[in-house]
Amino acid sequence: MTSKPQDSGPRLIVALDYPEARPAEALARRLDPGHCALKVGFELFVAAGPDLVVKLQELGFHVFLDLKFHDIPNTVAGACRAAARLGVWMLNLHASGGLEMMQAGVQAVREVRPETRLIAVTVLTSSNAETLRGIGIDRSPGEQVGRLADLAITQAGLDGLVCSALEARALRTRLGASPWLVTPGIRPSGGGDDDQKRVTTPEDAFEAGASHIVVGRPITRAPDPAMAAAAILASLPAASKGLS
Repeated sequence: MTSKPQDSGPRLIVALDYPEARPAEALARRLDPGHCALKVGFELFVAAGPDLVVKLQELGFHVFLDLKFHDIPNTVAGACRAAARLGVWMLNLHASGGLEMMQAGVQAVREVRPETRLIAVTVLTSSNAETLRGIGIDRSPGEQVGRLADLAITQAGLDGLVCSALEARALRTRLGASPWLVTPGIRPSGGGDDDQKRVTTPEDAFEAGASHIVVGRPITRAPDPAMAAAAILASLPAASKGLS
Protein backbone atom coordinates (compact mmCIF):
# COMPACT_ATOMS: atom_id res chain seq x y z
CA MET A 1 0.00 0.00 0.00
CA THR A 2 1.27 3.49 -0.86
CA SER A 3 2.30 5.58 2.14
CA LYS A 4 0.07 8.49 3.17
CA PRO A 5 1.22 11.97 4.14
CA GLN A 6 1.03 13.25 7.67
CA ASP A 7 -2.06 15.40 7.51
CA SER A 8 -4.80 17.27 9.37
CA GLY A 9 -8.44 17.91 8.69
CA PRO A 10 -11.22 15.62 7.49
CA ARG A 11 -10.26 13.36 4.60
CA LEU A 12 -13.74 13.54 3.07
CA ILE A 13 -14.60 16.85 1.40
CA VAL A 14 -18.22 17.36 0.33
CA ALA A 15 -18.66 19.56 -2.73
CA LEU A 16 -21.45 22.08 -2.20
CA ASP A 17 -22.35 22.39 -5.87
CA TYR A 18 -25.43 24.55 -5.41
CA PRO A 19 -26.53 27.72 -7.21
CA GLU A 20 -27.34 29.63 -4.01
CA ALA A 21 -26.64 29.74 -0.30
CA ARG A 22 -29.89 28.34 1.13
CA PRO A 23 -29.61 24.70 -0.05
CA ALA A 24 -25.86 24.71 0.62
CA GLU A 25 -26.35 25.76 4.21
CA ALA A 26 -29.26 23.32 4.63
CA LEU A 27 -27.04 20.47 3.45
CA ALA A 28 -24.21 21.58 5.74
CA ARG A 29 -26.51 21.46 8.75
CA ARG A 30 -27.21 17.77 8.01
CA LEU A 31 -23.52 16.86 8.05
CA ASP A 32 -20.97 16.46 10.84
CA PRO A 33 -18.02 18.90 10.71
CA GLY A 34 -15.94 16.33 12.55
CA HIS A 35 -16.34 13.92 9.65
CA CYS A 36 -16.12 16.07 6.54
CA ALA A 37 -14.96 19.39 5.16
CA LEU A 38 -16.93 21.44 2.65
CA LYS A 39 -15.91 22.68 -0.78
CA VAL A 40 -17.22 25.99 -2.08
CA GLY A 41 -16.70 26.44 -5.81
CA PHE A 42 -17.27 29.09 -8.47
CA GLU A 43 -21.03 29.06 -8.83
CA LEU A 44 -21.83 29.07 -5.14
CA PHE A 45 -19.18 31.65 -4.26
CA VAL A 46 -20.36 34.03 -6.99
CA ALA A 47 -23.97 33.64 -5.83
CA ALA A 48 -23.43 33.73 -2.07
CA GLY A 49 -20.11 35.49 -1.59
CA PRO A 50 -17.73 35.33 1.35
CA ASP A 51 -20.57 35.54 3.90
CA LEU A 52 -21.43 31.90 3.24
CA VAL A 53 -17.82 30.85 3.75
CA VAL A 54 -17.84 32.61 7.12
CA LYS A 55 -21.16 30.98 8.03
CA LEU A 56 -19.92 27.48 7.19
CA GLN A 57 -16.85 28.04 9.32
CA GLU A 58 -19.05 29.25 12.17
CA LEU A 59 -20.87 25.91 11.89
CA GLY A 60 -17.52 24.25 12.57
CA PHE A 61 -16.52 23.18 9.07
CA HIS A 62 -13.15 23.29 7.39
CA VAL A 63 -13.72 25.09 4.07
CA PHE A 64 -11.90 24.37 0.83
CA LEU A 65 -12.34 27.44 -1.39
CA ASP A 66 -12.15 25.97 -4.87
CA LEU A 67 -11.78 29.02 -7.13
CA LYS A 68 -8.77 27.85 -9.17
CA PHE A 69 -7.04 31.22 -9.45
CA HIS A 70 -5.24 31.79 -12.76
CA ASP A 71 -4.11 35.30 -13.66
CA ILE A 72 -1.04 37.52 -13.58
CA PRO A 73 1.06 36.98 -10.43
CA ASN A 74 0.04 40.21 -8.69
CA THR A 75 -3.66 39.55 -9.19
CA VAL A 76 -3.38 35.97 -7.95
CA ALA A 77 -1.41 37.12 -4.91
CA GLY A 78 -4.19 39.56 -4.04
CA ALA A 79 -6.87 36.91 -4.43
CA CYS A 80 -4.90 34.49 -2.25
CA ARG A 81 -4.52 37.13 0.47
CA ALA A 82 -8.25 37.80 0.44
CA ALA A 83 -9.05 34.09 0.68
CA ALA A 84 -6.58 33.56 3.50
CA ARG A 85 -8.09 36.48 5.42
CA LEU A 86 -11.42 34.63 5.29
CA GLY A 87 -9.73 31.91 7.35
CA VAL A 88 -10.25 29.12 4.84
CA TRP A 89 -8.58 25.78 5.43
CA MET A 90 -7.51 25.32 1.83
CA LEU A 91 -7.59 27.14 -1.51
CA ASN A 92 -6.25 26.46 -4.96
CA LEU A 93 -4.83 27.88 -8.16
CA HIS A 94 -3.96 26.54 -11.61
CA ALA A 95 -0.44 25.18 -11.95
CA SER A 96 -0.63 26.04 -15.64
CA GLY A 97 -0.38 29.70 -14.61
CA GLY A 98 3.35 29.17 -14.24
CA LEU A 99 6.05 29.31 -11.61
CA GLU A 100 6.04 33.05 -10.92
CA MET A 101 2.28 33.09 -10.42
CA MET A 102 2.39 30.14 -8.01
CA GLN A 103 5.26 31.62 -6.02
CA ALA A 104 3.34 34.87 -5.65
CA GLY A 105 0.37 32.92 -4.31
CA VAL A 106 2.49 31.00 -1.83
CA GLN A 107 4.10 34.17 -0.51
CA ALA A 108 0.73 35.92 -0.14
CA VAL A 109 -0.85 33.06 1.81
CA ARG A 110 2.16 32.66 4.10
CA GLU A 111 2.10 36.37 4.92
CA VAL A 112 -1.56 36.38 5.90
CA ARG A 113 -2.34 32.93 7.34
CA PRO A 114 0.42 30.32 7.21
CA GLU A 115 -1.89 27.49 8.29
CA THR A 116 -4.04 27.89 5.15
CA ARG A 117 -3.03 25.26 2.60
CA LEU A 118 -2.45 26.31 -1.00
CA ILE A 119 -2.72 23.55 -3.58
CA ALA A 120 -2.50 23.46 -7.37
CA VAL A 121 -4.84 22.12 -10.01
CA THR A 122 -2.94 20.00 -12.51
CA VAL A 123 -5.26 18.54 -15.16
CA LEU A 124 -9.00 18.74 -14.60
CA THR A 125 -10.72 15.40 -14.07
CA SER A 126 -13.13 16.32 -16.89
CA SER A 127 -10.15 16.30 -19.28
CA ASN A 128 -8.61 13.42 -21.19
CA ALA A 129 -5.91 13.07 -23.87
CA GLU A 130 -8.26 14.36 -26.56
CA THR A 131 -9.04 17.45 -24.47
CA LEU A 132 -5.34 18.19 -24.06
CA ARG A 133 -4.64 17.75 -27.76
CA GLY A 134 -7.39 20.25 -28.46
CA ILE A 135 -5.46 22.96 -26.61
CA GLY A 136 -2.10 22.06 -28.13
CA ILE A 137 -0.67 19.80 -25.43
CA ASP A 138 0.67 16.63 -27.00
CA ARG A 139 1.06 14.67 -23.78
CA SER A 140 -1.11 12.19 -21.93
CA PRO A 141 -2.96 13.50 -18.87
CA GLY A 142 -0.52 11.58 -16.66
CA GLU A 143 2.53 13.14 -18.30
CA GLN A 144 1.08 16.62 -18.04
CA VAL A 145 0.14 16.07 -14.40
CA GLY A 146 3.72 15.03 -13.62
CA ARG A 147 5.20 18.07 -15.32
CA LEU A 148 2.89 20.47 -13.48
CA ALA A 149 3.37 18.61 -10.19
CA ASP A 150 7.12 19.15 -10.28
CA LEU A 151 6.61 22.82 -11.02
CA ALA A 152 4.07 23.31 -8.22
CA ILE A 153 5.60 21.23 -5.43
CA THR A 154 9.33 21.05 -6.07
CA GLN A 155 9.84 24.54 -7.47
CA ALA A 156 6.99 26.73 -6.19
CA GLY A 157 6.62 25.10 -2.76
CA LEU A 158 2.87 24.58 -2.71
CA ASP A 159 1.29 22.28 -0.13
CA GLY A 160 -0.30 19.83 -2.53
CA LEU A 161 -2.20 19.14 -5.71
CA VAL A 162 -5.67 18.58 -7.04
CA CYS A 163 -5.36 15.53 -9.24
CA SER A 164 -7.21 12.51 -10.48
CA ALA A 165 -6.90 9.52 -8.18
CA LEU A 166 -5.72 7.66 -11.26
CA GLU A 167 -2.48 9.68 -11.06
CA ALA A 168 -2.13 9.59 -7.26
CA ARG A 169 0.11 6.53 -7.05
CA ALA A 170 2.58 7.90 -9.58
CA LEU A 171 2.58 11.27 -7.82
CA ARG A 172 3.28 9.66 -4.45
CA THR A 173 6.27 7.88 -5.99
CA ARG A 174 7.39 11.09 -7.65
CA LEU A 175 6.84 13.54 -4.76
CA GLY A 176 6.95 11.48 -1.57
CA ALA A 177 4.57 11.41 1.37
CA SER A 178 4.33 15.09 2.29
CA PRO A 179 2.19 16.83 -0.35
CA TRP A 180 -1.57 16.69 -0.05
CA LEU A 181 -3.23 14.94 -2.97
CA VAL A 182 -6.84 16.08 -3.19
CA THR A 183 -8.80 13.91 -5.57
CA PRO A 184 -12.14 14.82 -7.15
CA GLY A 185 -13.88 12.54 -9.61
CA ILE A 186 -14.76 10.13 -6.80
CA ARG A 187 -17.74 7.84 -7.23
CA PRO A 188 -18.72 5.02 -4.84
CA SER A 189 -18.90 1.56 -6.37
CA GLY A 190 -21.90 1.34 -8.67
CA GLY A 191 -22.22 5.13 -9.13
CA GLY A 192 -22.27 6.84 -12.51
CA ASP A 193 -19.48 9.00 -13.92
CA ASP A 194 -21.71 12.06 -14.55
CA ASP A 195 -19.49 14.62 -16.35
CA GLN A 196 -16.19 13.21 -15.09
CA LYS A 197 -13.94 11.24 -17.44
CA ARG A 198 -11.31 9.97 -15.00
CA VAL A 199 -13.02 8.59 -11.90
CA THR A 200 -12.38 6.02 -9.18
CA THR A 201 -13.85 4.76 -5.92
CA PRO A 202 -13.07 6.23 -2.49
CA GLU A 203 -11.29 3.04 -1.40
CA ASP A 204 -9.12 2.93 -4.49
CA ALA A 205 -8.26 6.62 -4.20
CA PHE A 206 -6.82 6.21 -0.71
CA GLU A 207 -5.11 2.98 -1.65
CA ALA A 208 -3.37 4.89 -4.44
CA GLY A 209 -2.13 7.59 -2.07
CA ALA A 210 -4.80 10.30 -1.94
CA SER A 211 -4.83 12.38 1.23
CA HIS A 212 -8.34 13.76 0.67
CA ILE A 213 -11.27 12.89 -1.58
CA VAL A 214 -13.91 15.26 -2.94
CA VAL A 215 -17.41 13.84 -3.31
CA GLY A 216 -20.36 15.82 -4.62
CA ARG A 217 -23.53 14.39 -6.10
CA PRO A 218 -23.31 10.93 -4.50
CA ILE A 219 -23.77 12.78 -1.19
CA THR A 220 -25.60 16.00 -2.05
CA ARG A 221 -28.23 14.27 -4.21
CA ALA A 222 -28.71 11.30 -1.90
CA PRO A 223 -32.07 10.93 -0.11
CA ASP A 224 -30.12 11.03 3.16
CA PRO A 225 -26.83 12.94 2.62
CA ALA A 226 -25.55 12.20 6.12
CA MET A 227 -26.10 8.48 5.61
CA ALA A 228 -24.37 8.63 2.21
CA ALA A 229 -21.38 10.40 3.75
CA ALA A 230 -21.28 7.89 6.59
CA ALA A 231 -21.31 4.99 4.11
CA ILE A 232 -18.34 6.45 2.27
CA LEU A 233 -16.44 7.00 5.52
CA ALA A 234 -17.20 3.43 6.59
CA SER A 235 -15.62 2.15 3.40
CA LEU A 236 -12.31 3.92 3.97
CA PRO A 237 -9.17 2.55 5.63
CA ALA A 238 -9.22 3.31 9.37
CA ALA A 239 -6.30 5.74 9.10
CA SER A 240 -8.20 7.82 6.55
CA LYS A 241 -11.37 8.46 8.56
CA GLY A 242 -12.15 11.73 10.27
CA LEU A 243 -9.37 13.78 11.81
CA SER A 244 -5.81 12.56 12.04
